[in-house]
Amino acid sequence: MSVKVRFAPSPTGMLHVGNARTALMVWLFARNKGGKFLLRIDDTDQERSKAEYEDAIEESLIWLGLDWDKKANQKDRTALYDAKIEELKSAGRLYACYETPEELGLKRKSQLSRGKPPIYDRGALELSEDEIAKFKAEGRKPHWRFKLEHAPITWNDHIRGEVTFNGGDLSDPVVIRETGLPLYHLCSVIDDIDFGITHVVRGEDHVSNTATHVQMFEALGASAPEFAHNALISDKDGGKLSKRLGSLSILDLRDEEGLEAMAIVSLMARLGTSDPIEVFDNIQPLIDSFDFSKFSRGTPKFDPDEILRLNAKLLHEMDFTDADEKLKALGLNDIDEEFWNAVRPNLERLRDIKDWWNVAKGPVEVTIEDPEFINQAAELLPAAPWSENTWSEWTSAVKENTGRKGKELFMPLRQALTGMDHGPELNQLLLLIGPEKTKERLAHKKAA
Repeated sequence: MSVKVRFAPSPTGMLHVGNARTALMVWLFARNKGGKFLLRIDDTDQERSKAEYEDAIEESLIWLGLDWDKKANQKDRTALYDAKIEELKSAGRLYACYETPEELGLKRKSQLSRGKPPIYDRGALELSEDEIAKFKAEGRKPHWRFKLEHAPITWNDHIRGEVTFNGGDLSDPVVIRETGLPLYHLCSVIDDIDFGITHVVRGEDHVSNTATHVQMFEALGASAPEFAHNALISDKDGGKLSKRLGSLSILDLRDEEGLEAMAIVSLMARLGTSDPIEVFDNIQPLIDSFDFSKFSRGTPKFDPDEILRLNAKLLHEMDFTDADEKLKALGLNDIDEEFWNAVRPNLERLRDIKDWWNVAKGPVEVTIEDPEFINQAAELLPAAPWSENTWSEWTSAVKENTGRKGKELFMPLRQALTGMDHGPELNQLLLLIGPEKTKERLAHKKAA
């Protein structure tokens, strides 16, 4: 079977971590199977759908490396929906309902108070022609429900295993609003049939929807696709993603947090699976290793510290040829391979390199607490030209002349040269600062 899948976001907001993970799963599955990936924009709700959100979703996917083979917008497909809706009406599978939201709310409360599940009672099917005429005269517009068959609904889920519902335990879903606007359920099924979708991958919050969709496929004369429902991710404490990085959009993670796309992809691809979480500098290994059987039904926890760790590791292992274009995009055109190799072990985010550039090349504010020691060290500074051995030659001479060693030797020198008590290895950083700036920093800083 040729695999064809879709990712179907609604352009009513930005793409966030949870939906991005689903998009990644769908894309990895398609590429693993040599199949096709459809980007379907679910924009039938024209009031809430915005072009800027659609653009942002596309930009997010492209940045993550998730390309698509075809794109479709539901707003352009209303003629098809209308035709299929008429088929279902003629077959008696859609029926008009005239209850107001308030009346439906009272029904639900009554059922719950009697210990019954809040399932729609199909009261609309009992209306007489006179009652319908009365509602119409009042100006009521009907909403439409799909009539479920009270029979078992079963499918073998790629993640959850065998799933079974009974149609009689479910409410007939509303599929058309009073405004005549068809809702997600029916449009999605019609599109999945029309585009030949073979597998539907989505969050576990859609499991009960899937049960109703299975009967919609059958009512439209089609076999249901295969399904995989992934567990929704939580924050590291098991709550909703509402703190720190988890509540940010993908573009915010890029622009505000300065994260690398492959750090996000590496974490999202392995989150909730039996595979170890590790960073990858390209997506191919994740394609090759993808398998639904590796995903657990347990709730995976998204830890912001984990993604920062992966981001740092990615940078620490990144070759200058891969970093150069990214650096230029940050406006850092003067950074060369020597500088990159010296400071990359100290980067958590790429933009951190600006700080180290300023430490090496710009004026720094330092406080010298032991000027006598620094004066002695300055007098022992080796003459130019310097080499990779200069730092060890210099500190050996300072140690011999002052008797200092360890932290008492190295920390005052680092603070005098950089104004910091941590950073890149000084044998490399000293070469980047250079003889002239080193002399200036040792000679012209005043004691606290």
